[in-house]
Order: sequence, then structure tokens, then C-alpha cells
Amino acid sequence: MRRSAALLCALLLCVACSEPPQKEIDRAQGAIDAARAAGAERYASEEFAAATTALQQAHDAVAQRDYRTALSRALTAHERAQEAARQAADGKARARADAEVSLTAAANSLQQLRSTLETATAGKLTAQQLAPARAAAERIDATLQEARTHISNERYVEATATLKGVNATVTEQIRALNELSARGRPVRRRR
Repeated sequence: MRRSAALLCALLLCVACSEPPQKEIDRAQGAIDAARAAGAERYASEEFAAATTALQQAHDAVAQRDYRTALSRALTAHERAQEAARQAADGKARARADAEVSLTAAANSLQQLRSTLETATAGKLTAQQLAPARAAAERIDATLQEARTHISNERYVEATATLKGVNATVTEQIRALNELSARGRPVRRRR
């Protein structure tokens, strides 16, 4: 009886592998398409690449009439694509959070620069002395607008890259304004 069951299983396995596993290949392709739509190419690139490679191997195995290998690769492609979609969702959420934190930090830095500019203006610095900091503030404001556009278009990595260096520029301009203000103040002599 055990031999009959084993022979029946072997026969079913042979019959199942006598045709290309088109249903499984289509299912894997659908999972890859869903992962791509979720942003897996960007946020889970390794897992996505493994899924597409496995699907290509399934197609290659079908071309060689190795349907057992094709079935195995199609199932692997489906699993990897589903994992890539999960990783993409997590990666996209992290990238969004990073972009929003960078945007907030840059906006706060710009506000500090503008406040320092107001103080320097009241401290009687000339327009020529204030010009570099004012120009930097305008550039930073444009950069913030660009980053906001990236975020609204769900291009979080680009938003973070756009904001890179803003805080260092602000720090440099504030330092320069403070040095100019300190030089312009009369020094009191002790008697």
C-alpha cells in the first residue's frame, strides 16, 4: 500500500511537470509588477533583483523544457517579489520620515539665518556685508521649495539629497554675520 501511494505521488509529480508552469510564472510576474508599483526597484533593490532573476531563470528553464526547474524558479520569484514589496513599503516609509526630518531641520536653520540677518541689520551692518547671507537665504528658500515638491511627488530620496548641505551653509553664514557684527562694535576700554 505504501508503495502504491509512493508510485501515485511520483506519477502525479511527473504529470504535473510535463507542461510549462505558466500559471505560476504568470503569478510571479504579477507579484513582480506589484512590487515594482510599490517602489521595490528603489527601496528593496536586492530582493527585487533576485525576484526578477528567478523569473528569468524560470523562462529559461521553460525554453529548455526543464519544467520542474521552471516551477521551482517561478515559485521562488513569487516569494522574493512579495518580500520585495514588503521591504519597499518599509523602506519608503523610512525614506519619507528621513526627508521630512531633513526638511524640518533645514526650515529651522533658515529661520535662524533670517533671525541673525535681522539682528545684523539692526546692528548697522552694510548692505554689502549682508549680501552673501541674504543670497544664501534666497538659495536655501528655493532649495526648500524643491525638496517640498520632491516630497509631494513621493521622491523622498531626492528630497533628502536636495537638502544635503543646507545646515552647513546656514552655520557658515551665521558665523560670518556674527564675526562682522563683532568687528563693527566699539570696544570699551577699562579705566
